[in-house]
Amino acid sequence: MTVRGVLIVESLRIPSRIAGIPLRLHAITRFVAPPEPADGSPTWTFLEFEADSAHAEALAAAFAGALDSSLPWYASFKSADEMFVIFPNKQFRYDLGDANGKADAEAYARSVGVPEAQLDWEQ
Repeated sequence: MTVRGVLIVESLRIPSRIAGIPLRLHAITRFVAPPEPADGSPTWTFLEFEADSAHAEALAAAFAGALDSSLPWYASFKSADEMFVIFPNKQFRYDLGDANGKADAEAYARSVGVPEAQLDWEQ
């Protein structure tokens, strides 16, 4: 089994490094970022990746330790039956379709300033 997700490169704090977790890169996309937050990066670079499910917990921990806490960043990935939403030093993991699990992650996202339009992690 695998997990698939997206990481916005600009969300990583400087310095940071994610290593030791084999990732398969599916796509790199660069585009003009949304206007919120106002002090955010003007461009975003999406890394669409896949990893073996056995590395899901390590990957979530690596993201939680590498995301920049100065802006409301998060990363997300999912397996066939679970969703992972990761913020700086905070992780949410819930079964796909679990409305309460999703609501908890969304409430936390709002509490740290993630704009409503960006609460769009795929389920």
